[in-house]
Amino acid sequence: REMNLASARLARAACDKFSTPDKPRFVAGALGPTPKTASISPDVNDPGARNVDFEALRAAYYEQTEALVEGGADLLLVETIFDTLNAKAALFAIDEFFEKSGERLPLIISGTVTDASGRILSGQTVTAFWYSVRHAQPLAVGLNCALGAALMRPYIQELARVAGDTFISCYPNAGLPNPMSETGFDETPEVTSRLLKDFAAEGLVNIVGGCCGTTPEHIGAIREAVTPLAARSRQSGFFYREAA
Repeated sequence: REMNLASARLARAACDKFSTPDKPRFVAGALGPTPKTASISPDVNDPGARNVDFEALRAAYYEQTEALVEGGADLLLVETIFDTLNAKAALFAIDEFFEKSGERLPLIISGTVTDASGRILSGQTVTAFWYSVRHAQPLAVGLNCALGAALMRPYIQELARVAGDTFISCYPNAGLPNPMSETGFDETPEVTSRLLKDFAAEGLVNIVGGCCGTTPEHIGAIREAVTPLAARSRQSGFFYREAA
């Protein structure tokens, strides 16, 4: 709780310092993955074994949500999702907090496709992942981490096609890991920004950024590349409504 509260307050102070009326800055309170999974056994010899359960995850995510909101988050971001059941515990905890507090913030959900299978680690395709979390009615759904933009492209295309009633976010790694690189990744700001510009030109995305290996220079280049382009248009009615 203390770490989440302090980090949210630091981010809040930084955003307030640099926000302007025409360019406001927002704090996304991130609820990331844990090193434990509710869907997959940690023991190949015991497929039914689990090292965490739904209730333990729910309790941890509730405490985290409470601290992030108290610290000044403008929205909540459930990100780097490799296990949909873990994500559902986070979404349940968030909804529980909203109900108890009477406060409701926008929500972004971001999954992680781990390899060329096109699935998250717990086995779901991008389409199946979306339909598993759609009930949360997020402001945006997207993908982040594990892959660079080039490898992530077909999965963003799939998500943009099936999630017609919400915005699409995308923040890939700077390519694939390279321990010999200064940042641990090879992709330069010019390469990452060019790839994400192509995403925007294709009408795939509404929110873009960078994950592992990206630097302030990457983010600046991405912003410059996509700013002249139109954001993706939703294909159907938007189910997200800002709380009064």
